[in-house]
Amino acid sequence: MPQDFYSERPLFGGAIVSTFPQRFQDVSNIRQVPDHQEVFVDPARDESLIFELLELKNEVGDNGSATWFLQDLASEQEAEGSVVIEQSVVVEAPTLCYRTIPAVVTTAVGQMAISKGRQGREAQNVVRVYVANVRLKEVNTDVLITAYEPIHINPLSESASAVGAGFAAPAAQSGCMPMAEVFKLAVTTFKVNNWGVFGSV
Repeated sequence: MPQDFYSERPLFGGAIVSTFPQRFQDVSNIRQVPDHQEVFVDPARDESLIFELLELKNEVGDNGSATWFLQDLASEQEAEGSVVIEQSVVVEAPTLCYRTIPAVVTTAVGQMAISKGRQGREAQNVVRVYVANVRLKEVNTDVLITAYEPIHINPLSESASAVGAGFAAPAAQSGCMPMAEVFKLAVTTFKVNNWGVFGSV
């Protein structure tokens, strides 16, 4: 594995923890982030990792829930050419138990063209998006863990000035853990220390 130092990071005031590389900086130190989100970014690679606590979507079945959220994300960001590359089956997470009910987890990976911030369609970047949906039904919560990995940076995108236009350099070349691995690590180490963070407990 490339030399990419990672550590357990506190989320939502330490109520939740997850492990991922230290190169991901807490965006709340730079700008305001909604209370239900924790956003981390590596500006040198324009990669980001987002943790969200959402009210449980009862109308969405467990099977394919991550894909549903991925498609919801694509429409919310007015993405173009959105495709689902892979999706997982439903797995139970015995380490994430509230009372005796384990969480269920599904993941999906997609690719889409999206613009940053308020930029228009002419500045769209092609990104790979990794989504994990951790369903904590006992506390009426859908946790979303989303990772964004740029594949191709548009010369008109504001990202181009930071990371350069064209195809993104593979993570391993830069001595970084690939985003697929970052995502997997963040999901598998996701742990709740204080269930009170979900409000309905």
